[in-house]
Amino acid sequence: MADNARAKRLADLIREVVAQKLQRGIKDPRLGSHVTITDTRVTGDLREATVFYTVYGDEDERQAAAAGLESAKGILRSEVGRAAGVKFTPTLAFVADALPDTARNIEDLLDRARLSDEKVREASAGADYAGDADPYKKPGADEEADETDDATE
Repeated sequence: MADNARAKRLADLIREVVAQKLQRGIKDPRLGSHVTITDTRVTGDLREATVFYTVYGDEDERQAAAAGLESAKGILRSEVGRAAGVKFTPTLAFVADALPDTARNIEDLLDRARLSDEKVREASAGADYAGDADPYKKPGADEEADETDDATE
């Protein structure tokens, strides 16, 4: 069992090697400059590596990039083995990163919240308070109210 620091170093190396090879070494048109390696995770026994990636483009380009990564998996693994110099080169699994979709979803939710806040702000623009403008009791205010009640009786 390897320590976490070694797994982290290997994950960083895998991310750099795969990104570099995708940028310069692989001639597959499906893996153009629109594929970005975002993160890499290696299991504790250093046998499996998960490479997270994002694709700039529509759904067809994402599917094409996934197929291109699957076809280039052997070349990328051999490059990782050459660069890492470990006894066993980890197997590579490519997973589309959900981060851009999640960020887009959060942005949509924030836009809806801003619109809702704006509607509330517009509705309350000409409104008056239901009670006093300051609903909090002040020290000494109860004594003045008692004195005026005593004086009327």
